[in-house]
Amino acid sequence: MRKILLMLALLVVAVPPAFAQMNQAPMRNCQNCDLYTPRTGGMMGMGGMDRMGDMMGMCLNNADKIGLTADQVKKITPIHREMQKSHIRFKADVNIAEMELMEIMEVKDFDLEKASAAVKRISDLKTAHHLENLKYMKEVRAIITDDQFKKMKQLMATNMNMKKPVKKMIRRQRP
Repeated sequence: MRKILLMLALLVVAVPPAFAQMNQAPMRNCQNCDLYTPRTGGMMGMGGMDRMGDMMGMCLNNADKIGLTADQVKKITPIHREMQKSHIRFKADVNIAEMELMEIMEVKDFDLEKASAAVKRISDLKTAHHLENLKYMKEVRAIITDDQFKKMKQLMATNMNMKKPVKKMIRRQRP
């Protein structure tokens, strides 16, 4: 009984503020294939999984620097488009599932089983999307050579270093 009450209290206290923060995050478009990821920590807490779109988009945007042939670009482009479409569907499905969870939790005495099922559905959507992205990445990596992969990783590291915000150092003045 205590475990259920503790879980219930955790859901009521932790989930709504998390959704509020998620909805406030500014979005980026797929200019460099950021795939509409919130700027605060990637795609819904996916860690490095959202970086897969960055890698594929960067491959195409810098094909000459990486040394991609016209045939390789022709093969990667449809994979990239499918990944973008998949991501748009994923975001819509997750947003709907999160709205449904919030609807379940609107009442004071909400159904814990329904809420648990909604949370599991969100988790299942994220897992399926991760696995699908891994499949796309595997396809792209089969197309590029080892040398091109190394160049792409170097380019991504350089690009990521330029995107990092510069932290200001504040010195305390001694009296």
